Amino acid sequence: MTPRTSSTRNARRARPVIAIDGPAGAGKSTVALQLAQRLGFVLVDTGALYRGVALAARERGVAWTEGALLGELTAALNLQFTPSPSGAPRLLIDGVDRSNDIRTPEISMGASDVSKHPEVRAALLDLQRRLGKDGGVVLEGRDIGTVVFPDAEAKVFLTASAEIRARRRVLDLAARGISADYDTTLAEIQARDAQDQGRAVAPLRPAEDAIMVDTTMMDINHVVSQLAEIARGKGA
Repeated sequence: MTPRTSSTRNARRARPVIAIDGPAGAGKSTVALQLAQRLGFVLVDTGALYRGVALAARERGVAWTEGALLGELTAALNLQFTPSPSGAPRLLIDGVDRSNDIRTPEISMGASDVSKHPEVRAALLDLQRRLGKDGGVVLEGRDIGTVVFPDAEAKVFLTASAEIRARRRVLDLAARGISADYDTTLAEIQARDAQDQGRAVAPLRPAEDAIMVDTTMMDINHVVSQLAEIARGKGA
């Protein structure tokens, strides 16, 4: 069997897959949405899928520590995205829009908890690959370039200091009417970083060929422009 080369990938996908990874609060969701809109690509928020699993598990009495049960639950869920008027994807769980319900600090930590289990990751892996298989898509998460699409034409790892990410998180929650304390939020982000980086299955880390982009001192427009230039260099 002939190994797949870069040219073989390009022949298979008319437009590239853009993989954006990074820790919580690095700006992935906002950047990915604006990048997808600028390129005319589809956006897949893989983090929302794990949040959806965490929410469904909490509501159905399945502990976030029960890997086998979580895997069965994930396989049985109907998880879909539908566009909002702004273009941002809305997560439907069994046909019901739960996009706002998955954006709480509790469910954020729950997403990190459930993502540790191989059963959950396996159940979501095929779904994520189906959503992006034809290219022309921006996927953002924590293992897109390393596990979900290791053959993605463009891989970017966004990062920023924990302090900046905590401030962004507090502002984001405030914009949605949720009050959050900065010190508590910073501690939660640091705990989630440790959990995501230390898990045995698909730990958070840059792909070997990912382009590192530190957003600590960059505004969103600058970041999106830089990523759009990278994407266009890969055929977008």
